[in-house]
Amino acid sequence: MKLDSAPLKIAEVSATDGQLALKENNHAQPQSGLSTGSKKQESVWAVFATTFITIFLAEIGDKTQLSTLLMSAESHQPWVVFIGSALALITTSLLGVLLGGWIASKLSPKTVEKSAGMMLLLISVMLIWDVIQG
Repeated sequence: MKLDSAPLKIAEVSATDGQLALKENNHAQPQSGLSTGSKKQESVWAVFATTFITIFLAEIGDKTQLSTLLMSAESHQPWVVFIGSALALITTSLLGVLLGGWIASKLSPKTVEKSAGMMLLLISVMLIWDVIQG
């Protein structure tokens, strides 16, 4: 999946003669009855849902979650630990979004995609090397 591509539109609902019909539509122009605002809202919700699911699944069982579990058990103040860890995650996410926005304004999407791929490849090679040496 390309990071710089928009999601494909699978189906579009159009009102014709008082009936609703589903049409396959990958590259069609907007039909009457559909506004570009609703398409943008769909896109916003798609980005939100994709981001939430990706980050949620990536964070389950990682060292941050284990650390907060241990801090909560040790301190006996789970809500204080929750607020502190939530603010820390929000802050690191904000830094990532701001840095990503700055990078996107300076580099083309292709360059960002290739750079991210090279970094992931390098990290993978380093991890494999560590396993072999270990």
